[in-house]
Amino acid sequence: MSGAGAAMRRVYVTQERHHLEEARVDALAGLAARVRELAEAVVHTDVGEEELAAVTAEIAALTGRLSAARRERPPVAALGDGGMVRQLASPVSGVLNPIAPPVEMEIGPDGTVRAAFTLNALYEGPPTFVHGGVSAMVLDQMLGLAASANGTPGMTATFDLRYRRPTPYGVPLTAEARTTRAEGRKTWADGRIIDPEGRTTVEATAMFVMPRL
Repeated sequence: MSGAGAAMRRVYVTQERHHLEEARVDALAGLAARVRELAEAVVHTDVGEEELAAVTAEIAALTGRLSAARRERPPVAALGDGGMVRQLASPVSGVLNPIAPPVEMEIGPDGTVRAAFTLNALYEGPPTFVHGGVSAMVLDQMLGLAASANGTPGMTATFDLRYRRPTPYGVPLTAEARTTRAEGRKTWADGRIIDPEGRTTVEATAMFVMPRL
């Protein structure tokens, strides 16, 4: 394992955690997707109070069933080559986390991280637009992934945002991030979110610092 990978393992795997097989990950990811749909339905529902009470009771019962066997901590953050971190329960990109927005990130051959996604009303800030904090967490995750793809992973040390225009939800968005330079334990990366017209809505620059071994 590289020095970078060892450093990140020290950060992310400091306590004993369960490692999940892929079949288990797939099953839990399916459950998380249904819960995400449920959350959106709660935001939009207009059913009567009697039906709301009935559904609330059903959800409480389901929560009890899932809590019958409970882990103390989220599943292990799996590490791959170069210190790449796969955080299954991440609130930004974790496939097991129902609050994570549906943003799937891919690393290109040149190390650029790209994503194509559509956000719904769960992530609304100003009416009809994405909350600025949601845009920030998506870009922070993508910039960190770009640093990892460069072989120089680290923890966010500085994070600067420039909101160019409101980011709409309910329409296809794209985002990209790439490493711009690395010096010792420090890595810098830039990223942006782009609307359907090809206009940049949010720009971000971050510096990541690799933990000491």
